[in-house]
Amino acid sequence: MAAFEAAGRAASCGHGFFTRACERLTLDVPSALTDPSQKALRGDLDLDPILWEQTGVQPMRPAAVLIPVIDRTEPSVILTQRTPHLPSHAGQIAFPGGSIDAGDETPCAAAQREAEEEIGLDRRLVQPIGYLDLYLTFSGYRILPLVGKVAPNYALTLNTHEVEDAFEVPLAFLMDAQNHALHSREWKGLMRRFYAMPYGDRYIWGITAGILRNLYERVYE
Repeated sequence: MAAFEAAGRAASCGHGFFTRACERLTLDVPSALTDPSQKALRGDLDLDPILWEQTGVQPMRPAAVLIPVIDRTEPSVILTQRTPHLPSHAGQIAFPGGSIDAGDETPCAAAQREAEEEIGLDRRLVQPIGYLDLYLTFSGYRILPLVGKVAPNYALTLNTHEVEDAFEVPLAFLMDAQNHALHSREWKGLMRRFYAMPYGDRYIWGITAGILRNLYERVYE
């Protein structure tokens, strides 16, 4: 599986964004994904790291998400809107993804499996490019985001139990730092700051915006 992923990554390198991403990202899995004793670089409290101690949150569950970037002259990113009845992050904008299962050979395989299960994105149309930094969440996950190059002829079939909608956002919008707003809200009596990237009537914030900010910093800074 690792050899297949590496071959797919090599085939993904083209022009523009994909070339930069291939130069800066790898498919090396950080040991911190499954070792909570090791520090992760990113997370829900990037802007207020001292709050990790105050909240006492210790993310433990390994997870993977797919950042599906469509291979067009002007690339775009597929995002989902979660259904309103889910027990966590209901109604929020998200990437397809979830827990890494015992049967997943790699986090890459987990991210592609979840994308197939949630939105019907055929993994044969996704070429893995590389991982971003491990991202820790208040909900207890240690998320490894995978950047993938998606063939433009993709088609989706939504799992309506989990996903209410799937839509594209131009990569140029998401990678423009001027669109990375800083918002804040109270969480368990503490004020937390976070990135937000409002796009039309879509409010992209929290984990999704934080991971997109990391993509911007890894590929463009």
